[in-house]
Amino acid sequence: MKLLAFDTSTETMSVAVQRGSSGRLWQHSGLGGAQTSTQLIPTIERLMLEAGLEYSELDAIVFGCGPGSFTGLRTACSVAQGLAFGAAIPVLPIDTLFCVAEEARLLHAPQQVSWQVLAMLDARMDELYAASYAFEHGAWWQTQDYRLLRPEEAHSGTVDAIAGNVFTTYGARLPADGLARIEALPSAAALLRLAPALLAAGAALPADQALPLYIRDKVAQTTLERAAQKAAP
Repeated sequence: MKLLAFDTSTETMSVAVQRGSSGRLWQHSGLGGAQTSTQLIPTIERLMLEAGLEYSELDAIVFGCGPGSFTGLRTACSVAQGLAFGAAIPVLPIDTLFCVAEEARLLHAPQQVSWQVLAMLDARMDELYAASYAFEHGAWWQTQDYRLLRPEEAHSGTVDAIAGNVFTTYGARLPADGLARIEALPSAAALLRLAPALLAAGAALPADQALPLYIRDKVAQTTLERAAQKAAP
């Protein structure tokens, strides 16, 4: 399949283009955050040129829809919509925690037939985004829905590993259950690995139906809230 994928839900901007069945990818991974709004489209244009593809040749535009950075999700969604509208092609939103689960599987358990993981992303304000997934004989499914929680509330249950970008900041506060801890971010390459099964299942949408996935409406603390948090035991 011919696909363009990108994720800007974290401080890393990840973009990749796949052309046909050769398996070759044109990829970029670099600083996102405040730079995403100015760097995403030029990076996409460069990779599409390197791959020798026009937007109208793509089967779909794949993007990480959330949860994650409020600004990053809005940027990814708006760019995916704009490019898809112009090329008259569908979009494929994929959950960022699902992408973390797939990235962790490739890093830690690529040969496992059966594997379960708790995926987590830093939600800031002393909270995490979390969801659990199971991989069985080449297929994924979600075993526990998205949730917003404190690090101490992140119970792993029956999973084989926990994965995400939360260990440096919250590692000491996460449950000490002896499970493997896998540093993993949502990547465009992981989006491309997940895309074929989701497209075959009919998950693609018209561009105007693509929306970010927000778990929390509040995206920043007030000055008083930050002061109270610092003063807390």
